[in-house]
Amino acid sequence: MKPLVIGIAGGTGSGKSTVARRIIECLGDGSAARVDMDAYYRHRPELSLDERRRINWDHPDALDVPLFHEQLATLASGHAIEKPVYDYAVHLRAARTIHIEAADVIVADGILLFVDAALRQLLDIKVFVDEDADLRLVRRIRRDRRYRHRPLEEILEQYVTTVRPMHREFVEPSRRWADVILPGGGTNAVATDMIVSSIRRRLAEARA
Repeated sequence: MKPLVIGIAGGTGSGKSTVARRIIECLGDGSAARVDMDAYYRHRPELSLDERRRINWDHPDALDVPLFHEQLATLASGHAIEKPVYDYAVHLRAARTIHIEAADVIVADGILLFVDAALRQLLDIKVFVDEDADLRLVRRIRRDRRYRHRPLEEILEQYVTTVRPMHREFVEPSRRWADVILPGGGTNAVATDMIVSSIRRRLAEARA
């Protein structure tokens, strides 16, 4: 049976990861695997650390889309991959990788997931997670301070100069490609459970 590929897009801090994890938890039994687009930033060792810090990380050009497409297509064909690991402290790809086995359901998430037409073709169900901008900013601040150890001033500067403009230019318009708009982010358990029910129904039909 061909794996069912679920794509989850939405703005930074909208709750994409929460939704992805909940879908995987609800399906259970190791029947789902996740691949996050954040792991596929381009590897730019030829640039200095200062130059890498100035890259617009919210523009599609910052991502290694060909590699992401190749590996997502590999999972969609029922084969395992070695997913890259990105080190946000130095803005470079780490030497190690993470082995991801193929599964009945592949859950892919990323803010720019729906921007590329070739990527959209790989997605059987496309979910856009919608959340208020102020809540998304609060979550981003908490995440970047806790996990990426960035000062508040740097987080806010990046949000104003690149995150918000790129959201308006690329992320928000990409919602038109979604099959489902999920309001309330990862806190909307009812909508998430409905998506899980749809996935289970499709799996049952494919196995019949």
